[in-house]
Amino acid sequence: MAMGAGLGAPGVSAATAVGDDAGDERQVHAPGLNYFVFALFFIIGGITSLNDVILPKLKELFTLSYTEAMLVQFCFFTAYLLIGIPGAELVKRVGYMRGAVAGLLTMMAGCLLFIPASQTATYGLFLGALFILASGVVVVQVVTNPLISLLGPQKTVHSRLTFAQAFNSLGTTVFPRVGSGLILGGLAGVSAAELSGAELDAYRTAESAAIVSTYIGLAVALAVIAAMVWVYRNKLPHDAGAARDAALTTPVRYLAGLLPILIGGWLVIQGIELPGIALLMAGPAIWLWGNPLLSRTRFSFGAACIFLYVGAEVAIGSLIVNYLMESSVMGLSERAAGDLIFLYWGGALVGRIIGSAVLRFVSPGLVLAGVAVGAIALVAFSTNATGTTAGYSLLAVGLMNSIMFPTIFSLACEKLGAKAADGSGIINIAIFGGAVIPLLTGMIADASGSLGTAMLLPIACYAIIACFGFYARRPAKAEPEVATAFE
Repeated sequence: MAMGAGLGAPGVSAATAVGDDAGDERQVHAPGLNYFVFALFFIIGGITSLNDVILPKLKELFTLSYTEAMLVQFCFFTAYLLIGIPGAELVKRVGYMRGAVAGLLTMMAGCLLFIPASQTATYGLFLGALFILASGVVVVQVVTNPLISLLGPQKTVHSRLTFAQAFNSLGTTVFPRVGSGLILGGLAGVSAAELSGAELDAYRTAESAAIVSTYIGLAVALAVIAAMVWVYRNKLPHDAGAARDAALTTPVRYLAGLLPILIGGWLVIQGIELPGIALLMAGPAIWLWGNPLLSRTRFSFGAACIFLYVGAEVAIGSLIVNYLMESSVMGLSERAAGDLIFLYWGGALVGRIIGSAVLRFVSPGLVLAGVAVGAIALVAFSTNATGTTAGYSLLAVGLMNSIMFPTIFSLACEKLGAKAADGSGIINIAIFGGAVIPLLTGMIADASGSLGTAMLLPIACYAIIACFGFYARRPAKAEPEVATAFE
């Protein structure tokens, strides 16, 4: 997903400042490796957006409520919370290249776990496979940006990152289109809700085979990329000495915060959502308590907006198929609705190209406020309209989403100086909004019986983002450098 392409990770960084001549000393001449890094961006974006295809499929197969179906995103994005810090520590110890291989192999293992999940037709195993897959994604994302910064001169690092992010967006556009053809559809005129007993088990096994074949193909692709990266593992002479920043938290605090996260996750899986979410939120609060960066209003406001943005984007993407299937909207079949998901993510790709030009001349804060208001207008219009107008209005929200993540990120981290890597680490944790907001949206949909009503939560998220854009419309003032709490 496009949102993850621009992030570093807790505790791991590389010099990326334009014109940093000292950073050129770390430059590595391994031209072929660039292509594999671009492939990483492509496949990470694609795999993340593929959740929007398998979610409605699993919802139908296991006759799930919207809240239960949103556990797909909950398990996937909770990995950002649980694995971000350990993943960074792994990369510190083994280096970027071996860390990338470890992440890719973890992703491959997650893909292969779809096989027993399908054979046993067990929803919980699908969720476990998604968590393992996402854990690998997080580790790979710890590596990708620093790796891009090493594979060329520092003066062109931003252009290389932008180019790499385009591959991420391309993946989010291509994968849902292809995945819809492979996964959605199913047996004509047959629904899991109409079956029981052995017939239901056989139906689930047969239909989930389409999911398995897709993820086996991904596992093969990941194995090939991992092998190629392994070939280049010794091409980075400075790899073992990757930049190590002060930890965002202490080991004791990490373990203390881990306990409520694990208990909260268990409660959510058991259907006790609100107490579970409260405990889940307590984990990062324990980790980051007293961190001076959070006392900076601009940064803490921006980090909160990353949480809300990722949540809103994922919530809408998760519900689009079911929304387009509603008779009052477009009344499409599951397969036909799935074929249109690429417009949502494709809009983000187009918007990023347009936005990169607009941001050269207009205040980033005002652009952010403008697209957030545009997203509010489109969602509100869609939920009050009918037919194709309602459907395409919601799909067009992807265009508004396009520049939100990188713009919020840059505005929040502006003038952080030497603490930019710490800021990036905190924002990396905030991505777990993709676990919380969709779950709450599903709960609203179940309680109200209306997907339109559930869209009020993403609207509220965009409203807060618009406020941040207006607040950050002027350049940040340089603040005195402060040590992090655990330096």
